Amino acid sequence: MKIKIRQNQLQGSALIVTLLTALIIGVALASFLTLVSNQNRSNMHGMAWNACIPMSEAGIEEALTQIRYNGITNLAANGWAWAADGLYHKSRVLGDGTSYEVTIKPVEPPIIVSRGTVPAPLGPASQVGMILAQVVSPNSTATPPSVKRRIKVNTSRSTAFVGAMVAKGEIDLAGNNVSTDSFDSSNPLYSTNGKYDSAKSRDKGDVVTNSKLVNSLNVGNANIKGHIATGPQGSVDIGPIGAVGSKAWIEGKNKGIQSGWSSDDMNLDIPDVQVPFTSGYSTPGGDTVGGTNYNYVLGTGNYKLSTLGGKVLVSGIASLWVTDSVAFTGQDYIYIGPSASLMLYVSAAVAKIGGNGVINSDANALSFQYFGLPSNTDVQFNGNASYTGVVYAPQAQFSLGGGGNNTYDFLGASVSKTVKMNGHFNFHYDEAIPKKAFSTGYVVIAWNEVDAYGEVRY
Repeated sequence: MKIKIRQNQLQGSALIVTLLTALIIGVALASFLTLVSNQNRSNMHGMAWNACIPMSEAGIEEALTQIRYNGITNLAANGWAWAADGLYHKSRVLGDGTSYEVTIKPVEPPIIVSRGTVPAPLGPASQVGMILAQVVSPNSTATPPSVKRRIKVNTSRSTAFVGAMVAKGEIDLAGNNVSTDSFDSSNPLYSTNGKYDSAKSRDKGDVVTNSKLVNSLNVGNANIKGHIATGPQGSVDIGPIGAVGSKAWIEGKNKGIQSGWSSDDMNLDIPDVQVPFTSGYSTPGGDTVGGTNYNYVLGTGNYKLSTLGGKVLVSGIASLWVTDSVAFTGQDYIYIGPSASLMLYVSAAVAKIGGNGVINSDANALSFQYFGLPSNTDVQFNGNASYTGVVYAPQAQFSLGGGGNNTYDFLGASVSKTVKMNGHFNFHYDEAIPKKAFSTGYVVIAWNEVDAYGEVRY
């Protein structure tokens, strides 16, 4: 029996197969295009999302710079504006739809909040994906879609006074009976009436250097109640009876370096001292006070001299800039009266403080602060007088000679290019100094992303 198939039936079947094939291919192609479109859009939005962080960080950098040069009491400068919310505000448009808005809360330490904005890559789109996505024209008056992210940062004072002795280069504690420890004049648990008390002393008398050289730090036979540190790959040399470590380690008569109390990761920023003032100063003169003839008497104000020596009385809150020579010998001294203070800025190449040294009646290290400008390359402390104060001379070799049997040989802190010790010194570091002394600005200690549109809790 013969089966006959009509031609029109074959043609109909082929048409159906073709249509079904085209439909399947069309659905597959549409699905692929949708997948690619959505993936592309996701990538573009991810790039925009990530790009918000550099915008926010740009605002943070501007705020830190503003604080660095103006402090927190003079922020109304460089386009910053105070608002009723108690914050200083600034915004900056960087072009192509990118911008940031940043605020500073003027507290100690300050808090910074910055919100970065970048254009959204695509506007609203249908389920078809990128094919029907709306891209806002740069000339459009409509508000273009954007992506925003906000960062809140907490800061802390940055200071080079991180220990008893800080140096850029080598430290040599080659003297006899050298020791360091610490106290905190702002805490009654670790001081008595704000003064050093050996019974309340602590082990924060750190000695650190940025030097990366072999034997960057020569401990010698010193007793360091605190940590020691050098720059990367720097090394330490210690004598047979030298000791470094905790208070318990030192008082337990242990020798050598206690485990965990030495490192080689120091990389501290130690900026130069700037000229303190260019105007608004006077020249101090001599006077007889309390039966003593003083070469110079300083009250409250800014002063400038070419040479400094003899007998000096400080009776107020004084700042003195000396340009050519600082030399105290014999019976010379600087006497800082009760509730008085002196910030001594020195441009002279060499400063010699010997004789009877600095007599600090309040025994407060912050009552005498020595600042060596870049041209000050040699600072010498000699004689048997004790010293209470702060030394910050980042380009100077700091040498200490003499010393006696006084437990208050050096009370305060020092920052210098190098340190050379030739004598007997008990070095007592005041942990309150970083809170109040020379600051190099503020650094970020906490970074948190917060709601870009909600209220910020400071």
